[in-house]
Amino acid sequence: MNAPMAPTIPRSFVFEVVTSAARLDEIAPAWTALWQRAGGLVFQHPAWIAAWWRTTPHQERRTLRIGLAWNGDRLEGVIALATFKRSGIRILEWAAKDHSDYGDALFAPGGDPQQLSRLWQYVLDQGGFDLIYLNRLLPDAGFRALLDPASRHGKALRRNHRCEISYRVEGSWPRGADWFETLSKKARQNYRRGRKFMEEGGALRFRLMDVGEPLEPVLARVAALKRLWLVRHGRVSDLFDEGSPVLAALVSVLAELGMLRIFVLELDDTIVAVSINFEQHGTMMAFVTTYDPEYERASPGMVLMVDYIQWSLDRGLGKIDFLCGGEDFKRRFATQSVRLSSVIGARGLRGRLAALADHLNHVSKSWRARQQPKAETPEE
Repeated sequence: MNAPMAPTIPRSFVFEVVTSAARLDEIAPAWTALWQRAGGLVFQHPAWIAAWWRTTPHQERRTLRIGLAWNGDRLEGVIALATFKRSGIRILEWAAKDHSDYGDALFAPGGDPQQLSRLWQYVLDQGGFDLIYLNRLLPDAGFRALLDPASRHGKALRRNHRCEISYRVEGSWPRGADWFETLSKKARQNYRRGRKFMEEGGALRFRLMDVGEPLEPVLARVAALKRLWLVRHGRVSDLFDEGSPVLAALVSVLAELGMLRIFVLELDDTIVAVSINFEQHGTMMAFVTTYDPEYERASPGMVLMVDYIQWSLDRGLGKIDFLCGGEDFKRRFATQSVRLSSVIGARGLRGRLAALADHLNHVSKSWRARQQPKAETPEE
């Protein structure tokens, strides 16, 4: 008769906060394995975080604060965070926040949900920050479990007034051409008019860049066009600064993971529009899109969007996600929108005062907006 098997004794979880690039490199294999099991987005991949950390400017104002939950030698949870010091306040935010469209924690499927709460508490206990600001949370983000009023963190973290929009194209069209026919008559005419206008000046070609094709020329073109757009609209982004390595580093991660899809619209030998996309979980995601303003009359960015949407649907992808941003050119093609929320929290007196100042500033702006006279409706 076989001896009875000894009961399995669950191993104790051990928590850790990573603060150095060297430790980040060491844990990358275990993190990658967890990312694969959990079905995480590229924004939570260790290579994405590492690429950002290697290239981010003002690193002297930042610190890594990556929370890990270990079950023996198996990594079961990651909350990838970092701090940024602004006006004397140390803000705890998502690592690579400025270049990541959806923030979330990673936790092994089927694991004990209480371990996420315990990991978060461990991160809080380690300190090193004054204010917590976590944004771009999808409605189904796993991190939202910590916002449950029944959770011990339900009061420590509260919803912030800031929110953003993500637009998508989603449906069950057999072909891209079937989707195109659902557009308004004006939209279809604008697309055809734009193509015709450009074709009068040369040979127009839409294509997906080949794997192995040199990326440097197209990335340089993207950065140059984006700088023109940023200057025109009074904005800044270190992603496109002249000589900045950030864009190339992030695109390299997408290429190494086999996700990269770069679509270009070329007029003879000139790139007039580019969309740096990636494909994951049956979805085409548009990371960076730009166009040459010299051809603005023909709306090359719009033409390229229509082309890559049809390309994606023809290949059986069920969704095209324009990622974060409520720009009108995204809204015109979208079939649905998703609201991305944010949360805020404080640690210590300095953090509580900063959170209070943020709240009062929002209340003041809202009050002033309500005092603005409403535009009169013209008489019929």
